[in-house]
Amino acid sequence: MLSTLLSSVIALILSCVVMGLGWVLAKRAISDREKSSPFECGFDPIKSARLPFSMRFFLLAIIFLIFDVEIVLLFPILASMSSSFSLSLVFGLFTFLIILVLGLFHEWNEGSLDWAQ
Repeated sequence: MLSTLLSSVIALILSCVVMGLGWVLAKRAISDREKSSPFECGFDPIKSARLPFSMRFFLLAIIFLIFDVEIVLLFPILASMSSSFSLSLVFGLFTFLIILVLGLFHEWNEGSLDWAQ
């Protein structure tokens, strides 16, 4: 109990010291409107908010998310294959990969992966 309390107090003091040093030693820059304004998803907040959204940017982001989730789904399969090898696991893995590769070829043939035309 005492060691938990002591380590919590030390962590709190250390984090406050590091934040204080960062605040004191930070270079104070002259802030202008462009640097202090938020920048989200390629939109310029100074211009009109009614500009059309780039569908190519949206499709590329969706493709990135799909293949990012693919990695998350494949990792446990690969980790379980190191401990025990089963034919059904390999068959499921290759079925999943074939579906993803077919989807990638479909996106490629559709032209969604061509960023610059």
